[in-house]
Amino acid sequence: MRINRKQQALDIFTILRAANPNPTTELKYSSGFELLIAVILSAQATDVGVNKATDQLYQVANTAAKIAQLGVAGLIPYVKTIGLYQTKAKNVIATAKILMEKYNGEVPRTREELEELPGVGRKTANVVLNTLFRQPTMAVGTHILRVSNRLGIAKGKTVLEVENKLIKVIADEFILDAHHWLILHGRYVCKARTPSCLNCNINHLCDYNRLGK
Repeated sequence: MRINRKQQALDIFTILRAANPNPTTELKYSSGFELLIAVILSAQATDVGVNKATDQLYQVANTAAKIAQLGVAGLIPYVKTIGLYQTKAKNVIATAKILMEKYNGEVPRTREELEELPGVGRKTANVVLNTLFRQPTMAVGTHILRVSNRLGIAKGKTVLEVENKLIKVIADEFILDAHHWLILHGRYVCKARTPSCLNCNINHLCDYNRLGK
């Protein structure tokens, strides 16, 4: 039986929206710059771990100018509990300096400009564009790659393949918040090793649960 993926996605996001009308990132931030730095630090790390680090860091330095003044050596003590902290510290300092030199300390609003910043790839740029500037982007990482394949709404082996398929099947009314719903679902329900199918409010719409795929 051929499944209508657009209808499946519509049904899924209708339920997810009803359960959580205003989803957002679990990273803590109070400015665009704070969000950008938090997202850079969050690669291969948990939001909880990043929040613990930035809670301390942002009390001392929460602007591009102040972060740049810290330097790599000054930043490392705040981020050393996060994976790949040495590389991330270098990227954060370099990004802060570029923001000061080219953007008056502000976060740029285009993908091209964001992806030129050290430590910022497509996913990070998409998170910033969506969360900060409310652009209809799809930030696909490990959670969304897994959930999309399990649900069946966008099957693919790479994040870009899944991103492109999701954009095609998700209705305009859901696209702004879709990646938040999928991340949260993957983090708390559709977990990697132990998916909580019995406690899932969309299990009746899921290929993994219905078809064993």
